[in-house]
Amino acid sequence: MWTIRPAAERGHADHGWLNTHHTFSFAAYHDPEHMGFGPLRVINDDRVAGGAGFGTHPHQDMEIITYVLDGALRHKDTTGGGGVIRPGDVQHMSAGTGVLHSEFNADPDEEVHFLQIWVLPERRGKAPAYHQIHVPLDERQGTLRLVASPDGALGSIAIGQDAKLYASVLAPGQAVSHTLAPGRGSWVHVARGDVRLDDQSLSAGDGASRTQGGTFTLEGAADGAEVLVFDLG
Repeated sequence: MWTIRPAAERGHADHGWLNTHHTFSFAAYHDPEHMGFGPLRVINDDRVAGGAGFGTHPHQDMEIITYVLDGALRHKDTTGGGGVIRPGDVQHMSAGTGVLHSEFNADPDEEVHFLQIWVLPERRGKAPAYHQIHVPLDERQGTLRLVASPDGALGSIAIGQDAKLYASVLAPGQAVSHTLAPGRGSWVHVARGDVRLDDQSLSAGDGASRTQGGTFTLEGAADGAEVLVFDLG
């Protein structure tokens, strides 16, 4: 059975330069019913105006994944990692004992749209680290492409938690299935478009969770969809 987190019920803040929706409690948005799901702590759906961004600020003991949907995001941090992240790029910063970083829209005129994901680490106090991979559209189209995992399997980013993240782009009628092992949980986030999740219809920004093992199916609807699937220990 799926528990649905409708997009319209997420936390929301519009700062002018930043329009953001929070799936879980974050910053000034606090909802004790939505503090996270297993080790998954944050899914922020951020739109940043041209040339604007987040100035240098600290993080500690968090696995942070950035997934760009549209535009270009410029990242810089004290691990020495950095560069411009574009659609198809998956970036990971393990904050560990502490890191400073900044994120700015790399385009002075066009908005950048991205998801920032935080996962609690399995072990605190690690050395900070930075990773980035590019996953072409054809590797996500019509399949669940593993983009983050505990061991870096199949060319994914290795993160410090028993968590797997899959990305999929589905054309209308195109379907993928995933089998969740007993004792694990899954969170599905619709990044954009419309999708059918078993017997549920979901749209951009919607989330769904389950803790029951078994196989589930995602099928692109209407104009198709881009979806992230978390498999969490």
